[in-house]
Amino acid sequence: MTSEQPLFERMALIGLGLLGSSLARVAKRDGLVGHIAGSTRSRETLERAFELGFLDSIHETPAEAVEGADLVVLCAPVGANADIAAAIAGSLRPGAIVTDVGSVKQAIVRDVGPYIPAGVHLVPGHPVAGTEKSGPDHGFAELFEDRYCILTPPPGTDEAAVDKVGELWRRAGSRVEVMDPHHHDRVLAITSHLPHLIAYTIVGTASDLENQLLREDAENGDVVRTRDVIRYSAGGFRDFTRIAASPPEMWRDIFLNNRETVLEMLGRFTEDLTALQRAIRWGEGDKLHDWFERTREIRQGVVDMGQAGSFNPVEDKDANEA
Repeated sequence: MTSEQPLFERMALIGLGLLGSSLARVAKRDGLVGHIAGSTRSRETLERAFELGFLDSIHETPAEAVEGADLVVLCAPVGANADIAAAIAGSLRPGAIVTDVGSVKQAIVRDVGPYIPAGVHLVPGHPVAGTEKSGPDHGFAELFEDRYCILTPPPGTDEAAVDKVGELWRRAGSRVEVMDPHHHDRVLAITSHLPHLIAYTIVGTASDLENQLLREDAENGDVVRTRDVIRYSAGGFRDFTRIAASPPEMWRDIFLNNRETVLEMLGRFTEDLTALQRAIRWGEGDKLHDWFERTREIRQGVVDMGQAGSFNPVEDKDANEA
């Protein structure tokens, strides 16, 4: 459905991966902005994004891309935002809004906030959506439908700017919530960041086991059974491998920029894992049953709140919600 009037005259996207390209696609499809400018580090990616047709102009530098833009969306890995903010600060139009799509919000306030000139509004945002795919070819306009987008404006942020960013995400199909940045980072540490860390760990452990089995077969003169861990992957392990296929640079920056909270949640998880390990060792079936029953109820709560996701064999948009 096309909007009657664009929300923004010119939107500049800094970073053209899955989220940036998906936002551009829905903005162009529904007429949410008048002109979409793009910039990214790789010239090849920049030209590919223009070839795909969701950009109106491409620019060698972020500073060139943001000139005249009333909305700037930072879509690069979290660790790059300080340098980007420093680069664009002198080119930002008075009254412009700067937002982002990152999974860590205190870092955005810390790294980008100091570079925002007077009269320009910083409204950090986090669309809780994604897949394990990356790059402009994998974006799609429906990515944000029925997903939450969390806005974390610092105290004193212009309310009209917050409302306008919220309206952009609502028109893109999202459910918009406003949240304190610290609270956001604690919630996402347990619902998104820790699950990804666990997935990376389990898949890495499985790879180490497979290599060990191959060495043992060779040393014993047995028939070498190649890649049995992958061949006999059950559904649970396959889900972990899907998550573990997420972009390494993005997740490296998320963990480093939300390290205290991730370490806190990892500590909690380790304590609970130790308790379950003890219950298994001592045959405490009642404890295991009670724990599994409680977690089953949580799953039902996720379903009831419409957050269970859908299973699309072409693009599973719940594969990597950062």
